[in-house]
Amino acid sequence: MKPIKLLSGFLTVGFWTLASRLLGFAREILIAAFIGPGPVLDAFIVAFRLPNMFRRFFAEGAFNAAFVPAFSKRYEAGEDARSYAQQAFNLLAAAVLALVGLGMVFMPGLVWLTAGGFVGDARFDLAVGYGYIVFPYILFMSLAALFSGVLNATGRFAAAAAAPVLLNIFACTAMTAGAILGGDVVVWLVWTIPVAGVAQLALVWAAAERAGVSLRPGLPRWNSEMRDLVRVAVPAALAMGVTQINLVVGQYVASDIEKAASWLFIADRLYQLPLGVVGIAVGIVLLPALSRRLRAGDGAGSQDALSRAGEFSLLLAVPSAVAFITVPLPLVSVLYERGATGPEDVAAIAVAVAIYGAGLPAFMLQKVLQPLYFAREDTRTPFRYALVAMAVNAALAFGLKPVLGWIAPAIAASAAGWAMVALLALGTRSMGEDARFDTRFRRRAWRILAASAVMGAVLYTVAETAGWLFTLDYWRYLSLLGLVVLGGAVYFTVGQALGAFRLSEFRSALSRRKQA
Repeated sequence: MKPIKLLSGFLTVGFWTLASRLLGFAREILIAAFIGPGPVLDAFIVAFRLPNMFRRFFAEGAFNAAFVPAFSKRYEAGEDARSYAQQAFNLLAAAVLALVGLGMVFMPGLVWLTAGGFVGDARFDLAVGYGYIVFPYILFMSLAALFSGVLNATGRFAAAAAAPVLLNIFACTAMTAGAILGGDVVVWLVWTIPVAGVAQLALVWAAAERAGVSLRPGLPRWNSEMRDLVRVAVPAALAMGVTQINLVVGQYVASDIEKAASWLFIADRLYQLPLGVVGIAVGIVLLPALSRRLRAGDGAGSQDALSRAGEFSLLLAVPSAVAFITVPLPLVSVLYERGATGPEDVAAIAVAVAIYGAGLPAFMLQKVLQPLYFAREDTRTPFRYALVAMAVNAALAFGLKPVLGWIAPAIAASAAGWAMVALLALGTRSMGEDARFDTRFRRRAWRILAASAVMGAVLYTVAETAGWLFTLDYWRYLSLLGLVVLGGAVYFTVGQALGAFRLSEFRSALSRRKQA
């Protein structure tokens, strides 16, 4: 796969992920306006995080790391890849069905384990009730992740990347309908989640059928292939789910402070926009590309794929992080300050956004470095690193809370993200030159940092001297748009001048994407 073709794959996934994240923004804006930080939103966040946490283990983590390389090898070699996918489908469905059953029985215990501070107030019962409704979502999303893995391994990225858009469309529609009809908005939202899961599964299932991979429900079989899959998947699940575990730890630490879970959740969703667009796009495209090249013995191609993925990540991660650190208050105020979300909430959320922003490049670089291990079917090493990162997160979250209060979990999450990146980078030394960034990456990386620093200085100066513009009704939206456009113009102008990137490369990639 040539660099332009690889970049085209990143852009294809990035396009659909951007659409999903923008609609996700609309969803979070409606949540902040109609529900707002408080007991009800705290309870919803705890309930909704349960299926999302397990989804990272059973689906996006384990199967992107274990299933995709194994399926890709069989598909490229002309072996019976469909049969392998069918066995994996049956095993995954049985495992997640069992998990759903256990979750429904032990829901109060799950809420107690992830939000112990809720015990003794109304939030606990609310979270348990919401949990019963949303927890089956994990079944639909886990199976959808398997079909997405099939599509990604065969080079068909669009349908899998587009599926998450449905959740946001359904959620926004439901909340708007609830508000118009005078119903309880959070109830409309909760019941919509499993319905959206069914729609997402249907979309990727149909796309896999069109790709020639027809799967049907059946009884699981335990054989050598499935034993190998589970052996690789179990440590990968934790390695890929470390961010979710860290968020749950942070949630537990802050759960005894009313509104803290809501503030952290809204801040987390804001920095997830660039992380989703870039980090997820890179992770989805890079893993099957590395797997194919390693099988073909193409060391130079592996290094090129890694380096271009690293460039693409830094290209948007660094300026996004700088923007979150330098101008968080205008961003949060314009996006969320309305309805049930007031100035006090905005100030708290802005602090968390700045801290999460400092960890954003680390979270993206994890998506670049982890496939180096997974493509070699080594999930044990990232597993060990994940344990260290989790220990760092827990120690800082619990240790800093008596001093810094509810913001400690955000600091801990960012620090743990950088610890994980450092360990992953050190661990690649034994993989040889194929697992090292090339000269072009090293030459461009510092130029990206320099262009981002200039952009940050301009944004900070404008926000400090004309901050009143972001408080004016209606005009504040145009003011934020102008700030974003100005930041982008400064960054890309300075970056082009410094040689951090070449805009012609993006034009070529976009042209190739349109022709595909």
